[in-house]
Amino acid sequence: MEKIGIIGSGTWGTAIAVLLRNNGHEVTLWSAIPAEIEEMAKTRTHKNLPGVTLPEGIIYTADLEEAMKDKNLLVMAVPSVFVRSTAQKMKPFCKEGQLIVDVAKGIEENTLDTMTQIIKEELPMAETAVLSGPSHAEEVSRGLPTLCVAGSRKKNVAEYVQSTFISPVFRVYTSPDVLGIETGAALKNVVALAAGIADGLGYGDNAKAALITRGMAEIARLGIAMGGKYQTYTGLSGIGDLIVTCASMHSRNRRAGILIGKGYTMEEAMKEVQMVVEGVYSAKAARALAKKYNVSMPIVEEVNQVLFEGKPAKEAVADLMLRDKRIEHSDLPWE
Repeated sequence: MEKIGIIGSGTWGTAIAVLLRNNGHEVTLWSAIPAEIEEMAKTRTHKNLPGVTLPEGIIYTADLEEAMKDKNLLVMAVPSVFVRSTAQKMKPFCKEGQLIVDVAKGIEENTLDTMTQIIKEELPMAETAVLSGPSHAEEVSRGLPTLCVAGSRKKNVAEYVQSTFISPVFRVYTSPDVLGIETGAALKNVVALAAGIADGLGYGDNAKAALITRGMAEIARLGIAMGGKYQTYTGLSGIGDLIVTCASMHSRNRRAGILIGKGYTMEEAMKEVQMVVEGVYSAKAARALAKKYNVSMPIVEEVNQVLFEGKPAKEAVADLMLRDKRIEHSDLPWE
């Protein structure tokens, strides 16, 4: 049995608490909002996970020191926009060599840092890893079959995370490509917004499949330019996560995109979804990274124009369709 602190009691952090407690571990779940954590402790429910009863034995706290003290493993489960500020608050209580597994997905807008890079900057004494893949909290919390990948530059760390999380309903693979995992996880949210916008405009499955396919091409081009590995983008944290985020109504990014396609502003859509829409924050970072690495990302560019420059969604789709003619794979030889 491992002692685990989960930093963040949103739907994903809570789903992980359910998974790890059912795996037999001692789990402490932390929230920055005392009233929220008190309600969860009292009712053993989460307001955004209807029908899920939280297992007995989870420890609930709003005390960050209590959540971190004497833990074998910490899970960083706050939204990506709060990872840096939360890590700063964690510093007084973080021991040397503390393992922190990040499950937040995003790229910081101002610095273009990934989540593990942020954690390492703020908590240099810690060991970092990442867990990612096609894993909606609504399904994980109900024990539905899910596959993820644990990433660390150190094989023994990735295997430790794998053995801690793996269960009959939660299969975990390992990978040394932390950067590839994180960029795939973050950038797919931007493509999911585009997929949702297409849905909101009333377009069909052909358009959805095209966005997933060409969106994956954009993600891989940028990720490889940054140092990620091609194989990662064909795996669970690449195409796997992209498919589920573009296709599922559990996806807050897709839901926000649908509303934007129907005429909502970005601010109105985020308010309606009532949860952090990570793709909105990652869109600007993706655009900046594309410029930095001189990578063509037309879908990302159009999403930015719709979100932040008032471009009509239908016009953005038309501009994508009417781009100059291209060859699909330029490295394939002709006769």
